[in-house]
This record gives sequence, C-alpha cells and structure tokens, in this order.
Amino acid sequence: MDYILEVQNLCKTYPDKNFMLNNISFGVNKGTIVGLVGKNGAGKSTTINTILNIINKDRGVIKLFGKEISDAEIDVRNDIAVVFDNINFNEELTPKKLEKVLSEVYKNWDKEAFYQLLSRFDIPYDKKIKTFSRGMTMKLSIGVALSHKARLLILDEATAGLDPVVREEILDIFLEFIEDENNAILLSSHISSDLEKVADYIVFIDNGTIILNETKDRLLYEYGIVRMKQKDFESLDKAEYIAFRKRGLQFEALVSNKKQFAKKYPDVVVDNTTIDEMLALLTKGEK
Repeated sequence: MDYILEVQNLCKTYPDKNFMLNNISFGVNKGTIVGLVGKNGAGKSTTINTILNIINKDRGVIKLFGKEISDAEIDVRNDIAVVFDNINFNEELTPKKLEKVLSEVYKNWDKEAFYQLLSRFDIPYDKKIKTFSRGMTMKLSIGVALSHKARLLILDEATAGLDPVVREEILDIFLEFIEDENNAILLSSHISSDLEKVADYIVFIDNGTIILNETKDRLLYEYGIVRMKQKDFESLDKAEYIAFRKRGLQFEALVSNKKQFAKKYPDVVVDNTTIDEMLALLTKGEK
C-alpha cells in the first residue's frame, strides 16, 4: 500500500498511570480516511500526540510520506495539518490578523484559499475569535488546516460538541479534501455516525492496544450481532465469534460473516451492527 502515515509497533509507557501504548500498528493510505475509535482513556489522543512527537515514544517506527520523522524534518511537518478539540489561537486576534501571522508560519500558505473558506463557513473577518461560538472556532481551525496545502489532516475529536448541521458541513469538507488522492485523513472521534459516513477504515483501540482494524464497509455490511439463548450460545464453537456478552436473559456475540453464520444457524437471530455496538462488545465483552 502507498501509505502517507505508517505506525509500526509504537510503544509508550506511563508507569505512574498504569497505562501504555502496546505495539500500536496501523497505516493511513493515500486517498483514504481512517477513523480511530475507542472509549475515553483508550489511547487515541496519546497515539496522535506520539505520532506528532508532542509525546516522545519509547520505541517503534513512525513514517510520514515514507520517511521516518524526527525533529529535524521541518519540511515534512509543513505537509501535516492538525486540529484538536480545543482552540489554540490567540482569542484576541481576528481571523484577518490571524491570517497575517500564519502567512509567516507556513511556507505554502494560501491567503486566497483561507478567505474563500472563511466565506464558505460564514466566519467574519474582523471579529475577535473570543466572540465566536464553538462551531465557528472549529470551522476556523479547519479553515487554517486546509489553507497551507497539507496532504495529511490529523483530527482529534474535531467534531465533538458541534451541532449536526455544522458536523455535516465539516464532513463534506473532509470528503472534498480526499478527492485529491494524494491526501489523507486520520480522524479520532467518539461520534461513530460521523465515521460511518466518511471513513474508509476503522481502527479500534482499547487500553493502549489495537483490537480490530478493518474496512468500514466490511464492518457494516459483513459483520453482525448474534442474539440467542444461553443453551444455543453454549453450543457454538469459540472460533465462530469474536466477542460476546450476556445481556439479561440472552447472549450477544459479534461475528465477522453474518450471512455465513445465518446460513449455518437459520433459527438464530443475526442483526446488522453499528460501530458503537461493535466497540461495546469488543471492550466490555469477553473474547
């Protein structure tokens, strides 16, 4: 595969927190959106911060555009745009004044593209950022990210707390961004409906470990949840399901091929599933 971002056996230990990233490995291919999902504290932000070298890794390899990164790789970092869920701009500035500052920061800064995005997002040029709503400040952050010709967007909960209309608008921007197949996005989010709309791959992380890495289409169209009574569940071979849990008087199990399972067990209920349901079974269920 032609990866823009490749993470190999990434490890980071926090002895005082009883937490570690444990051999994290995944890739973000050109022209794709990869969703990183997990419950709070699973390791999503730590993974992103380590990729960005905000946190020093203990071991492992991180490659951007085919090169292992270091603090000296300034040119490579100009090709990355990052949006966090908090705003890091000086809130006393207006977008107009911010543009002047950023034009000195980014070598590929595109003033025209920035103002076009401000217009598209209905963001006023001359009002101080501190007067903006969360939706406006997030759209401003994304406008900045898209205005210096970055090829990789890394977004950590960038759509959290936004109303559905604003989120839909931002997701459309993401899809437009990857129409250029030299671009890619790594999107960490706990809003699974957003990922179901735009992601090509979903990487599930729990307690610092990758527990599943699969194409979104396969997850939604081939995986399923089996619901059955205890006696039926106990008759299953463990190789036939990925994880299970007991809910009330019935058992639920995640299977990777719902059609094949339904054909073998025609009297058992096999339902479609969602990313949220899969995450719950993978993290709270038993293997």
